[in-house]
Amino acid sequence: MEPTRERILLAALKLFSEKGYLSTSVADILREAGANSGSLYHFYPTKQDVLLAVLEMYRDGIYPMLLAPAWEGVDDPIERVFALLGAYREMLRTTNCLYGCPIGSIALELHEPDPPVRELLSVNFDGWVKHVKGCLDQAKHRLPPGTDTKALAVFVLTTMEGGVMQSRTHRTLDAFDASVAGLRSYITLLEAAAGGSASEVHQETGT
Repeated sequence: MEPTRERILLAALKLFSEKGYLSTSVADILREAGANSGSLYHFYPTKQDVLLAVLEMYRDGIYPMLLAPAWEGVDDPIERVFALLGAYREMLRTTNCLYGCPIGSIALELHEPDPPVRELLSVNFDGWVKHVKGCLDQAKHRLPPGTDTKALAVFVLTTMEGGVMQSRTHRTLDAFDASVAGLRSYITLLEAAAGGSASEVHQETGT
């Protein structure tokens, strides 16, 4: 990616996360990126073009930018889910609870987004859920038979987005931590139930 273009997109991603799309001006993006207006309009004729490019970058970069660093050295698939949530917590902590998941923030902010924007938001949410579902699928033997891992992954995403939203509002990590703790308790109960189910099967079969 051309260096100036990358600087513009990274600046826009940061600002959309912290200030929101509507509250971020083109001048804000230029100042954050250290670029001039000619450079920006060369790549992106409109602010919405910047938004679309940011959503595409987030879609394509979720693994290298977020998942890979969060999962480094974490082999247990359940712990990978919580390591991902931990990465979001760290971004909240280091920004004094200003950080907001850019996808969630934009989805809430734009009540009637244009179809191309809405489609990319949907793709980004689906990608996040897909990666979490992959972790849960790897741990399926530790969950009760018939557990819907996609629905559970959606629940994880909802927990994260809700925790971020409340923590940004209250300017404290308390809501995020409480949300993640509740999710941890729920998954622990699922694992305990799966262990009970396995014991019952062994008793019934005599194995």
